[in-house]
Amino acid sequence: MKLKVVALISGGKDSCYNMMQCVAAGHQIVALANLCPVENTDELDSYMYQTVGHQAINLYAEAMGLPLYRRTIEGSSLDTGREYRKRDGDEVEDLYHLLKLVKDKEDVDAVSVGAILSDYQRVRVENVCVRLQLQPLAYLWRKDQESLLREIISSDLHAMIIKVAAFGLDPEKHLGKSLAEMEPYLKQLSHKYGVHVCGEGGEYETFTLDCPLFKKNIVIDSMETVVHSADAFAPVGYLRFSKMHVEHKENVSFLWKILCKTFY
Repeated sequence: MKLKVVALISGGKDSCYNMMQCVAAGHQIVALANLCPVENTDELDSYMYQTVGHQAINLYAEAMGLPLYRRTIEGSSLDTGREYRKRDGDEVEDLYHLLKLVKDKEDVDAVSVGAILSDYQRVRVENVCVRLQLQPLAYLWRKDQESLLREIISSDLHAMIIKVAAFGLDPEKHLGKSLAEMEPYLKQLSHKYGVHVCGEGGEYETFTLDCPLFKKNIVIDSMETVVHSADAFAPVGYLRFSKMHVEHKENVSFLWKILCKTFY
């Protein structure tokens, strides 16, 4: 059955690639949804959401030609148990209100979720979807991470590293590098030290600049490196985008044209 899908996007590779899997499965992405931090904040201490790179999320709407719904994260991680029960002030309720807004405005049946490994996230997204009678679509769930990373890179999805927070990753060396450039090194860190090759342990975060679903690609014109922690073994740093734009692509993806039956 073809479903109309709202895609939860963080800007990262996983949420973007899951959208591609939704389209490949015959579903239609009709809207995008994002939770962002309060003004003048880059990174939140959140178990649920990626917020680094949020300055460029609005360009997703233009890149894909879809409506984007955003909500500021007002809650925090209050209920951290294995099961989640509705609790006012929890950051999960921000997700509920965001998706409720989308459902009230758009004809949607399902939610695209880029979860790979975190049961914490899965349980909470499923809780929200049950309450709103929406079908969660998580095509990346529990896939072998090394194979998945290769699959993502091979799919013509172009992402850059925008945060590092693990042994062996250096803000000065690795921020701004493409996922494709980093693949051999990430595999090396995984084999030597047990680093999650897809970043599922919070080792790194990415921002997607282009993929076959984009009608336009995103270009970062200027950015700065912010060192959050100068730990000698596992420094934490991220990129803050200050200027960006979208550019028309010479050849709109054949995949998008065929699967979405949209011709430009």
